[in-house]
Amino acid sequence: MSRANIPTLETRRLILRGPEPEDYPDFKATFASYRSRFMGGPLNAYEAWMLYAAEIGHWDIRGFGMWMIHAKDDDRTLGMAGGWQPAGWPERELAWIIWPGAAGQGYALEATHAVRRHLYAQGWDGAVTYVDPKHLDSIRLCERLGAKRDPQAPTIDGNDVAYRHPGPEALLDTQLAWAIDREIDHYADPSLKPEGVPVD
Repeated sequence: MSRANIPTLETRRLILRGPEPEDYPDFKATFASYRSRFMGGPLNAYEAWMLYAAEIGHWDIRGFGMWMIHAKDDDRTLGMAGGWQPAGWPERELAWIIWPGAAGQGYALEATHAVRRHLYAQGWDGAVTYVDPKHLDSIRLCERLGAKRDPQAPTIDGNDVAYRHPGPEALLDTQLAWAIDREIDHYADPSLKPEGVPVD
């Protein structure tokens, strides 16, 4: 799928669009920061540029990829979420990263829930998320999305663990889907206090 044909996804607070060259500075700043330590970073300028080029090219090679997450109210970028399967990945992955200044506001949950729903509608029958076992925020987010650790799943390099997401049928009119939507509603409504600990 070419970048020109990447669909736009919308949620209550977010617009997800394909990555554009003008989005690169926020990406570079995040992957040069300590926040990227569980995703191969921090990266130098050349490494960040190469990874961003891969984000764009992934759409052409695989037909799916990472969306840039934009805030509906002012169009600022907040992070990325989408499907990811570079060479060497055993399975298709649902992945995300939120920029440091946007963390803790439920954007990763909202974006990844929308991405998963879209990819399942396009024919995916499941996915995994590869997580560094020390990355507790991502583990908690996997669990909130209904993913469970799969000790039998092959990992990328043996230093990560795979969390398997529930398939489409497990998210159709279920208590899990209702709970995810309810948590997103809590984040989106400023008059409500989110339940539990924010995870991004």
